[in-house]
Amino acid sequence: MHDILVIGAGSIGERHIRCFLKTGRARASVCEIDRALLGRMENDYDLSQSYGDLGDALSSKPKAVVIAVPPHLHISMAIRAVEAGCHLLIEKPLSTDISGVEDLKRRVLEQRLVAQVGYTFRHHPLVAKVKDEIVQGRWGLPLQLTIVSGQHFPAHRPAYREVYYARHETGGGAVQDGLTHFLDTAQWWLGSIDRLTGDMEHLSLKGVEVEDTVNILARHGDIMGSYHFNQHQYPDESVFTLVCERGTLRLELCANRLRIMDRPDGDWEDEISNAFQRDDIFVSQANSFLDAIEGQPSIACTIDEAKHTTSCHMALLEEAKQSPRWQYVNKSESLIYERKNG
Repeated sequence: MHDILVIGAGSIGERHIRCFLKTGRARASVCEIDRALLGRMENDYDLSQSYGDLGDALSSKPKAVVIAVPPHLHISMAIRAVEAGCHLLIEKPLSTDISGVEDLKRRVLEQRLVAQVGYTFRHHPLVAKVKDEIVQGRWGLPLQLTIVSGQHFPAHRPAYREVYYARHETGGGAVQDGLTHFLDTAQWWLGSIDRLTGDMEHLSLKGVEVEDTVNILARHGDIMGSYHFNQHQYPDESVFTLVCERGTLRLELCANRLRIMDRPDGDWEDEISNAFQRDDIFVSQANSFLDAIEGQPSIACTIDEAKHTTSCHMALLEEAKQSPRWQYVNKSESLIYERKNG
């Protein structure tokens, strides 16, 4: 049994506690400064220990640490955990910027520790299956990937105004909070993004000013990508459409369904359909992390991969501060054309 310390007992920290315990391979302890929240974790879960101070928690020498605090605190806490000799599972995104990341990497390598970042889509069986098929070349080279996703944040995350989400500096906004999952998945499938541009805006969510809607165009080398995400639509849906040389795939993550059309006169064929639940992804991630600690192969996101995704966030948020590079259509010419051809 491995001793796992979860730092932060918010919604995602609680999920990590629950899912590490479900593996049957770990004992869980928690560190949380909110006494009421800490008390609830003690009542609801079979914890080995609970702490209100990080120094006390690390002095207990856990095997590994799960960092589930707001993103701007990730690197500093990760360095403290590494200094205590702990393996790391860091919640996504890696950070709000890349300062300190190379120092963290150096320390991890020097102590020969495992360090992973929690991009959970990699642990969904259908996402992993598409990755395997791309590697094997089943449909030829990928040409274009489109991802469209959204959910109603006030229903799914009603406390969004009071937590890190409300400010970019603490890891908030649609880019860092939600789009990041899709950028990671796209890069896991297709390779790193080498250029991108975006349009983003705050359109709907009350009580915050950060963007809640984003449209991104990206290039993974020659492969074209477009990624569209909002946090206010009613349906909770994520649909990936990958066009390859010899087929088109449509992954409906919301329905746990992978559809394939492999000829122009064909119909969609449902290759896989299952009832995978959200906790299952986190249990799979926990098992993969424990495998890595034991020296076995793991598909989890590395610090280098997560650092590149953070660089994508930074580029998009910086571009949003600049004047938009729109190409405006001449309205008078359009009217003349309509009158002549009306």
